[in-house]
Amino acid sequence: MSKGKILVVDDEHLIRWSLTEKLQHEDYEVKSAGTGEDALKEVAEDLPDMILLDIKLPGIDGMEVLEKVKQSHPDTIVIMITAHGIIPQTVQALKLGAYNYITKPFDMNELIVTINNAFEVVALRRDVNKYRSEESKRYSIENIVGKHHHMQELFSMLHKVISSDTTSVLLQGETGTGKDLVAKTIHYSSARRNKPFIEVNCATLPENLFESELFGYEKGAFTDAKTQKKGLFELADGGSVYLDEIGDMPLSMQAKLLKLIEDKTFKRLGGIKDIKVNVRVIAATNKDLSAAVEKDVFRKDLFFRLKVFPIMIVPLRDRKSDIPLLIQHFLGQINMEYKKKMKGVTPEAIDVFLKYHWPGNVRELKNILERTVILAEKDEITTFHLPSEMFLPPPEETADGENVIKIPDSGVSLEEVEKKLIIQSLAMTENNQTQAAKLLNISRDTLRYRLKKYRIGNE
Repeated sequence: MSKGKILVVDDEHLIRWSLTEKLQHEDYEVKSAGTGEDALKEVAEDLPDMILLDIKLPGIDGMEVLEKVKQSHPDTIVIMITAHGIIPQTVQALKLGAYNYITKPFDMNELIVTINNAFEVVALRRDVNKYRSEESKRYSIENIVGKHHHMQELFSMLHKVISSDTTSVLLQGETGTGKDLVAKTIHYSSARRNKPFIEVNCATLPENLFESELFGYEKGAFTDAKTQKKGLFELADGGSVYLDEIGDMPLSMQAKLLKLIEDKTFKRLGGIKDIKVNVRVIAATNKDLSAAVEKDVFRKDLFFRLKVFPIMIVPLRDRKSDIPLLIQHFLGQINMEYKKKMKGVTPEAIDVFLKYHWPGNVRELKNILERTVILAEKDEITTFHLPSEMFLPPPEETADGENVIKIPDSGVSLEEVEKKLIIQSLAMTENNQTQAAKLLNISRDTLRYRLKKYRIGNE
């Protein structure tokens, strides 16, 4: 099987012959041309994957051939063949889009290595571009579902922030409302789409690693710093950094983040040189940052800097009219992923969906649908397939705003209630034990003990 098509262009017959023999032995499909005119004819008739192109050619020279090829076929790999002493032309060739160059007389084995590396690099680049293209489609605004007026307001805000390229955005909303989806939509729908999108969960990153992970470090900055390391902000230059759970960022880091947003500069840990980056910071939180500012656990200046472009994502219970649309949307995704043919939901089950208070928001809705589709034996979801917590009345609120659960006259099993709350917290957080423990206001160790006690999951 051919590893690729290569066109050899050189006015010396011996070079064309020797390159053709060697490349064919390496399983490449090879054609050759002795002039620039012949080379352009070959490109027009049968486009090669790579061209080995001599700069000095009779008639149309290699530089003109390179320019014409790159104008019509920018993805074609071109490696220039040069003689010693024509470095200015080589530099110009690289500016015009040549991948690399080799000088005469060249070592045949080194040339093969150069060719193989070029094919690998270009293949990787194409895979990355394909991935980014797929991500742009996956996270387009059209894939955010909702017709409620709250969602229309959200769409309006998204269009503005995508086109403005403002350097900071603050997403606010309860757990499970879709802040991750909105963050990725902002990035992959903007002019930054072809640059990195790096996600950082501030709640799970240990405090002693914050600075080194975000800003990197210099060799010798601490005992184990054997080499220099670039931080996530430096790696994301030109793109976006998504700081999830920004309310959990240590105060010591908040001042450094503020400086980066305002000055677009930072220093690596142990460094003295300012590093300039162009990064959009997308922060998200389910906490009340205003209250955190009042308690002196979040910097007021950082809060107001992040609020340059605030976006509030409402909970699902405030837009229940979108639930049928969301069900249809998620069922399509789940059917495709699990190769199912679930047609829909019975009217009785829809009524339960509409009455439920959705503490886990859209994420909980998707998780419930996924679970029911996997377990259901027929092609329609009925009330029989729905989890028991969906039939419980919502928590009542006392005069001081505290939620309480009303015990029915028939009584309840405390262990069953606890077990259901643990299962629900895991569903809401996609099995993230740290986040589930936070929702239940218990330690992660306590949660792990109860998971083992009730034989939930793998514990």
